[in-house]
This record gives sequence, C-alpha cells and structure tokens, in this order.
Amino acid sequence: MAIPISQVWTVFSYVWKQRLTGTKRYPLVLMLEPLFRCNLACAGCGKVQYPPHVLKRMLTPDECFAAVDECGAPMVSIPGGEPLLHPQIVEIVNGLIARKKYIYLCTNALELKRRIHEFTPSKYLTFSVHLDGEREHHDYSVCREGGWDLAVEGIKEAVKRGFRVTPNSTFFDGTDPNSVRRYFDEVMALGVEGIVLSPGYSYDKAPDQHRFLGRARVRRLFRAILSNRKKSWKFNMSPLFLEFLMGDRSYECTPWGNPAYNIFGWQKPCYLLQDGYAETFKELMETTQWEEYGAASGNPKCANCMVSCGYEPTAVMDGFLSVKGLMSMAKGWFSSYDDEHALKLLSEPAPHGASTLVQIESPARSLEETNV
Repeated sequence: MAIPISQVWTVFSYVWKQRLTGTKRYPLVLMLEPLFRCNLACAGCGKVQYPPHVLKRMLTPDECFAAVDECGAPMVSIPGGEPLLHPQIVEIVNGLIARKKYIYLCTNALELKRRIHEFTPSKYLTFSVHLDGEREHHDYSVCREGGWDLAVEGIKEAVKRGFRVTPNSTFFDGTDPNSVRRYFDEVMALGVEGIVLSPGYSYDKAPDQHRFLGRARVRRLFRAILSNRKKSWKFNMSPLFLEFLMGDRSYECTPWGNPAYNIFGWQKPCYLLQDGYAETFKELMETTQWEEYGAASGNPKCANCMVSCGYEPTAVMDGFLSVKGLMSMAKGWFSSYDDEHALKLLSEPAPHGASTLVQIESPARSLEETNV
C-alpha cells in the first residue's frame, strides 16, 4: 500500500464522522487552484487558454486558507496552472500543513528542482508530478521537448530530500498500454511513493478536442494496463477506483466529493465543468443541481467522464463504509489482477497505430461511446 496509514486513518475517521452525523454530501478533497498561469501549453489543457488579464490573477494565502477552512475536507489538491509559479506558494503550503491537511501539490516539475529547498518535508505534503507516460509520449503531450528530463530531475531531487512524491499521469486515446507498463517500471525505480493515474477528460477550452476516450475505450485501455500487474507497482489511489477504470465496478459520480475553488469562486459542479460559480461553499452545496450531473443524468458533458475527481470519492466511500468494501479494498491493494484476456490485449496493436504517441485524428471524429 502506497498511502501512509496516518492518511488512511484520517480519511476513514472523517468519512465515518459524516455517516454518523447523517451528512449525505460532503467533500473529501478540495481542488484549490491558486492560479491558472502555467509555463506549459499542453494541447489537452483548458486552463492556459484564458486571456492574459485572467492568467495574471492569483488567490492570496488568506483566500486559500478561508476556502480550506470553509470546506473542511481532510485533503487538499493544489492544481493550476502551475502552482510553483505562485510567489507565495510556500506560505500557502505551510499554512495548510499547520491545519494538518494532506496536500497534493500538482506540478509539471519544471521549477521543482530550483524551488525544492524552500519547502520542508512533511507527511502532509506530497509533490504530485505530472508525467504522461514515457519520455517521448510525455514531451508530445505537454508540447515541450525535454519536459520529461526536467520533471525527472525534480522528482529525483525531491525524493533525495525526503519528500513524498507521486507521478500523476493522464492517458488519452491511442495510448499504447505496453508503453504505460514500461513507464510504471521507470517511475517506481525513481523511488516515488506510488502512482496516480486517470483517463483524459475533454475540457471545453482545450485546443485539441479529438483525443479523449469514450467509456468503452477507457475500460479496454486500463484493463490492459492494470491487469497482471507487477508487485513493484504501487498506486496512491483507491484500488476500487482502479477496478472501476478496468470495468470491474460500476460507480456513479459524486462531484461534491472534490469541490473546486479558484480565482472565480466555487466552481459548479466540479473541477472539470464550468456551469457557474458560487460565492460560498454552503451555496455551492445547497444550490447546485447535483442530479443534473454524472453519467446516469444523461448530461452529454458527463457521458464519457471516468476521471478520478468524480469517481474516486465514490470508491473511497464504498471502501470505507462497509465490511465488504474494506475487504475488497484490502484485497485490491495486494492483488495482481491476473487476466489472460488482458494479456492478449497487450499483444494487439494500439487502437490508432503502433506509435507510443497519442495520434490526433480529424475534427470529424465523434467522442461518443464506442463498442471497442
């Protein structure tokens, strides 16, 4: 198991407190975006497409602390943009550590080696470094040659200094599962705590809208990637969510499990969709029409989504709130998921050719569910 026992216990206790008090909707992870500005311009990202006056805006440390205190979630993810471009990011992180929040600071790590000395190792702080597969694949995805090498340098320096580090990987249509499995070997050899992964999601503002996976392709890809896994691979995620990606479980989205706060306020309904903003967390929870979101709602924006920020909270709750769930989760942490059919998938050509790179198709391609 890659997640420290203290973190597991904190989340377990928090979930059961909500159950005992009768709270039906509650956050597990606050997605705190202190800025949208970034030093990359990835083709699949919808954040850096904002106009310059928006990209210049940043949350202050006090605004961040107020959002964290108002939300009350035990964990805080700090995505962006690139958080290491925020001049007060160290003050923000230290303030959250003082509040005993488990922090995942998401970074492309281009600045990590240069700034790592400003941070202090803590069980509450994890650097979640974006690495989207092997070197060539990653550099293609982030639209920057040499991005992999800089990120790996940052990872090595952070590990050497005693920090918790997890590579955070997003995979798109055309990904070669064999390449991903080789990538798992590479990153675990760097001494990271565990791997975080997710299928790509179609941001409305992303310049490339034609490489996102339908649900059937997600299940096919992740079944090939995650079955017959090596003991050396460790994942900093709920094993039940990984089983969901593999097609072994059916879950509904709990978008309130990962609420998002940024320079515009509380984003409705989740980190990935922008259907308005609320001024307070209470307003977000009470006025959002939650039944209008998720695959079961029929909302076309949610039809193909299987990403962690919507479904991992569901898996965590399933794993913690029953004996059966706890047993399934414990089994998942130590299972290799032997699957002969998945081995055959590894011998098949990648869906859009043998290249390890994502192949971008014509604009006419539909993103709807497929049967393969």
